[in-house]
Amino acid sequence: MTKLLRILLYSYLSFSFAIFAVKPAAAQSDPLPSWNDTAAKHNIESFVDRVTKDGSPDFVPPAERIATFDNDGTLWVESPIYTQLAFAFDRVKAMAPQHPGWKTTQPFKGILEGDMKAVAATGEKAF
Repeated sequence: MTKLLRILLYSYLSFSFAIFAVKPAAAQSDPLPSWNDTAAKHNIESFVDRVTKDGSPDFVPPAERIATFDNDGTLWVESPIYTQLAFAFDRVKAMAPQHPGWKTTQPFKGILEGDMKAVAATGEKAF
């Protein structure tokens, strides 16, 4: 068997195995599997069913649907710190050359020195 033929045969077999190994995604029976079985979950599922079912008196056409999100920690990284806080710290570091007084003023001094205990000690108002 020539080298080219062997490569083609292996490629074909690999591709064939890959095709059969991939399973189609199964429909999810529970749209919120990580949620506890509570009234809140049922109310949300009922609402979504009513507004997305064509012919329902509460139906909302897709073009008119608006999604809103509550920033309750499910959409933002919280650990080790909030993304917004990391961004603010990075901005302080970037802007520090234009603000020499920050080297001696908390919470900026703590941010610039990487002293998070000093930053935390300045309290919520400083944040």
